[in-house]
Amino acid sequence: MAELEIHHESEHALDRTGQSVGVLAAVLAVLLAIVTIASHRTHTEAIILKATANDSWQHYQSTRVKYHNLELGENLLAVFGAKSEAAEAMRADYAAQKKKYDKQQKEISEEAQKSQDEADRAEHRALRYDLGEGLLEIGLVLSSLFFISRKKLFPVLGVIAGLSGVIIGATGLLV
Repeated sequence: MAELEIHHESEHALDRTGQSVGVLAAVLAVLLAIVTIASHRTHTEAIILKATANDSWQHYQSTRVKYHNLELGENLLAVFGAKSEAAEAMRADYAAQKKKYDKQQKEISEEAQKSQDEADRAEHRALRYDLGEGLLEIGLVLSSLFFISRKKLFPVLGVIAGLSGVIIGATGLLV
């Protein structure tokens, strides 16, 4: 019959440093999860804002095409020398439409630029979260090396990397 080795909880309680490092690793893992979620959500936000900006710029371009079509119509009337009442009515209609499209272009351009700026800010935030995430991962790995090597240097380096990750990740909230 095979012998069973029975471990008692009291054996684990003797390793206070191991328990502390275990708690440290758990805290780093929780912070890592928080920063990772913030990073993913911010990347998604940046993608949505980029798509919105692209849609707005496309709308701007379509308005520009309509505006240029009106200019073409005015040029054709001028080249053919149309002087009738119908031609004058078309010129007046073209002028009114050009004024409308000119106003729309400015509004659309401002909206597109605003979405573009928001997307850029989201990308800057995401970069900070990514850097914080990387440092927290490094801190977690370094802290875990204690269990292999039993050297206290690894948890110390893990705390330094983890704190750096938290600080850099937190700056993402300020951007």
